[in-house]
Amino acid sequence: MPRIYLYSPAGAVRDRTAFQRGVRRLKALGYEVEVDEAALARHQRFAGDDATRLAALRRAAASGADLAMISRGGYGLTRILADLPYKALAKAIERGTRFVGLSDFTALQCAVLARTQAPTWAGPALMDDFAAPEPGDEITLACLEDLATGRGEGTGWRLPASEAGHWTVRKAIVWGGNLSVLCALVGTPYLPSVKGGILFIEDVNEHPYRIERMLSQLLHAGVLAQQKAIMFGQFSNYRLVAHDRGFKLSSVVDWLRTRVRARVLTGLPFGHVATKVILPVGRLCDLVVQEREALLLWGADA
Repeated sequence: MPRIYLYSPAGAVRDRTAFQRGVRRLKALGYEVEVDEAALARHQRFAGDDATRLAALRRAAASGADLAMISRGGYGLTRILADLPYKALAKAIERGTRFVGLSDFTALQCAVLARTQAPTWAGPALMDDFAAPEPGDEITLACLEDLATGRGEGTGWRLPASEAGHWTVRKAIVWGGNLSVLCALVGTPYLPSVKGGILFIEDVNEHPYRIERMLSQLLHAGVLAQQKAIMFGQFSNYRLVAHDRGFKLSSVVDWLRTRVRARVLTGLPFGHVATKVILPVGRLCDLVVQEREALLLWGADA
């Protein structure tokens, strides 16, 4: 039975009833669940003060669990990056604990990759994916099981007809995450320098013009020029307005394709949405496009 260690390294859990519902759901799915002693702590908007959250990370690293899953994102990890227990995290990953999360967790993932080259996983969080009254998404649940049991070897999705083709990027490091958090790390030692990589991005509550502005920052910083492929995940919960006059997310994608040599793909099922696949951060992968099927492979088939 895979064991999950739940902890809160960023924003405070605001709904304790939903938290407990999420724990029960994971147990009902067959997981052994251990809840960190400070998972429901609160200090201002954070899940405890900085020292409390750093201690939770150290306990997660020492847990020996198959998965170390965050309760939620929000904000809080960028302010403690200088003090993260990098050696303990890298040793835990080497022993087999897979750290998984999204959103603000991007900061930790990038910092760990930059400092230790150890891989982590972009995927679900308790409150986002298991705490709602309705059952979780079947694809998300299946991907989590593959990760927990070590069976996952890749993922795939269907491309728009305009992106169909036949090409492969081989042995490239996959990295990325929340676009806002990535941009906040530019100019710091916590943004990994990935050359010839496959960058994936997602965000929530960000209008397309803000997405373009953040991509411009990565472009001008030289980050995008070093990538072989850029995968757009889901950009959700924004609202277009009348004076956009046709400017939308596809406009941003079209603009980006005129600025980079990298392959640019859309439709990746990952982000602040119910259906999300799990993606490695810091592992070598093959990205294969066959007609309208995109495959990201990191297992024996890669």
